[in-house]
Order: sequence, then structure tokens, then C-alpha cells
Amino acid sequence: METEGDDATPRNPKRRKPLNLPAQSSQDLMPTLPPELITEILLKLPVKSLLQFRSVSKSWLSLISSPEFVKTHLLLANHRGVMFNVCNATHYVKECSLSALLYDSVAEAFDLDYPGKNPYCYPSIVGSFNGLLCLAVAVSDRLLYNLFLWNPSIRKYKKLPNYTLDVSHHYNLDKHRYGFRFGFAYDAFLDDYKVVGIFPIYRNGRLCRVEVKIYSLKSDSWRDIDDFQGRQLLSVSGKLVNGKLHWLDRDQKIISIDLADEKWAEVEQPSDFKGCGFLVLAVFGNDLSAFCNYEWTTHADVWVMKDYGVKESWTKMFTIKFPHRPTGYIFTPPIFMSNKGEVLLQFGSRFTKYNPKDDSTRYLDVTNFAPCLEEAEIYVKSLVCPFFTEGIAKATTMELK
Repeated sequence: METEGDDATPRNPKRRKPLNLPAQSSQDLMPTLPPELITEILLKLPVKSLLQFRSVSKSWLSLISSPEFVKTHLLLANHRGVMFNVCNATHYVKECSLSALLYDSVAEAFDLDYPGKNPYCYPSIVGSFNGLLCLAVAVSDRLLYNLFLWNPSIRKYKKLPNYTLDVSHHYNLDKHRYGFRFGFAYDAFLDDYKVVGIFPIYRNGRLCRVEVKIYSLKSDSWRDIDDFQGRQLLSVSGKLVNGKLHWLDRDQKIISIDLADEKWAEVEQPSDFKGCGFLVLAVFGNDLSAFCNYEWTTHADVWVMKDYGVKESWTKMFTIKFPHRPTGYIFTPPIFMSNKGEVLLQFGSRFTKYNPKDDSTRYLDVTNFAPCLEEAEIYVKSLVCPFFTEGIAKATTMELK
């Protein structure tokens, strides 16, 4: 039963004369706050709210669009999403809130418009850094990928210039065996975003050469890199750790390229990996990790290199048991660990949560969900927009509609 409160209407209200107050503008009615306090409040808001608040005034537009504000907001960012690509009748990309997957009883997936969207072109998430995602969209013949740098939070993107491969047309090339691989990275020393492309060229069923190219956002161009140390790569996208991108080759060797000197190297592995039937690279926290699925068994091990470059620092963090005996389904590497110690990951085509304390795994309830084709990617929701020197306030010509 509802009860009457202070604002309940009295039974016999008395009419009051209207007060003759002087006319005031909307700015006069707004409380005056110190600029530094306004800045502190805005820095704690999510990107969606900040995009709306740019229209409050010219001063707020200038503040929110400034490089200093964007950088500080990124450092304080605690809003993260989980993005994954799916393929049913058409190809598309979906996103979930990370906190909803970790802590809510039911999470919701949202469809996203992405640059280069085409029902006949397959999108692949190369990597994420500072709220930017590198997206590779394959064209129909698989001889070319359209590459984009994309900030889904502010709906801005840049299409990278097409790379040029030295492909001689008079050779009998295997067009469907190219297996191009990419890696997305941030070079902190040069304050530059880079994409590494690895292009194996096959002829008559055999690998004849591998071309490696690197794209720099600052120069907006590709150039060649020599001395490639591997052959056919299994990893779809490179994993960025300690300023280096890492891939797994067909012999399950971990190879890396240093973004500083562009030198290739091999990362040593523990002998325990030799018994692994299916090895997958990942990033766990800030460390390089390996996810080891064992064939015809019921578990997978999570290994972490705690001291980068030191073979002896590889440590088995925990073992995850399959919810049921797998029939073609495997775990993908952990996506995230909550502050409660629970691990978010995929099993088959579903999100699951593993609890190391009681060794339990449960499926998560996600509405508007569709099977994931590749491992999901976490991204920070940020205002970062490095491909427009004028800042996000003037980055309108490339805005997705």
C-alpha cells in the first residue's frame, strides 16, 4: 500500500499568488563549479555520455576533444567490451559488456556496424589497443584484405592503404592457400600504431616465399621487412607482449618480431609443451601465455611466462576441465580474470566462466548471441582517434552512419 508523503496533494489547497521573479538565463540557473572539478567529473564518465556532453557548450566540446583529456580518460578507463565475429547467413560483429558477462545473471550481445561491412566479406579482429581495433575484412577471392583501424566507441575508422604483393601472374599460384596473417601493435617509443602483415606465397602446392610488410600510421604507408624466421603460421593474429608481436608456426614454435628494431626471434618453451596436442597463444594479464589443449583428454592447461624471455619462468597457472567430454569442441584461451578470480573463456561456441577455487565451469546466458568463430577480443572504450589530427570533434567525414 502506498502512503502519503510530503509531496501529496492536500484536500483543500489554497491558491498562491505567482512570484514575480526576474528573468534568468539557463546559464544563470546552472550551479557554478570550478573548472578542475568539472574536468574530474567528466573524466569518470563513459564514452557514450561524453559524446553527448560535447554539445553542452563550446568549452566542454574543446575540453572533451583535447588530446590531454583523451589521454587521461584512457588511463582511467574502466569500461570494457568483449567483441567477437560470427558467421551465419551473413557475416557480422557483436559486442557484450565485459562486466555484464562477469557479474550479471544475463548479458546481452549487440550487433555492430563495422567498416567494410559486406555480406560476402568475412571480418576478422586482428587485435586491440587503447580502444582501437584492427579489423581485416577478406574480399571474396582471399587475395586481399581490406584493413581498418576502428574505434567502435566513437564510431570512427580509417581504411589502411592496400599493401602490394610481388605476385607473378604467369606462375600457377594456389589462390586459396595464402593464409595471410596480421598483427596490430602500439609502438610506445615512437607513439605510433603499426600493423604487421605476413604473406606466404604458394606455387604448385609449395611455399615458395614469405613476404613481410609493416604499416605505420604516422607515415600512412607500408614497407618491407626482411629476415623472416618462420614458415607457415598457425596463429590468426599476433599477440602483443613486451613490445613484440608473437605468432605460433606449424611446428608449434613461438616466433616474435620486436617493433623497436624489427628483428625476429624464437621464444623458448618448456618441455611440457611437447605433449600438447593443440597449443594456442594468448595474453593473460600483461604476460605471454599458452593455452594447451590435450587431444582425447578432458582438460586444458594455462601457462604463463611470468618473466618475459626467461624459459624457466613458464608457470602452469591452472588446469581447466571440460564441462563434458569434447566432441570437436575445445577451449579458447582465457579472455579475462575477474576480481573474484573467475576466468572468462569460450568453450566451443559459448561463453563460459571457470572458477579455479572449486574447479567448476558453467555456461553463461547471453541474449542475442550467435556462435563465435574466433576467440573474442577485449577492448577499452575510449575517445582515442589518432588518425585525425584535428581530434574527434572534427572527425566527421569518416563517421559510420
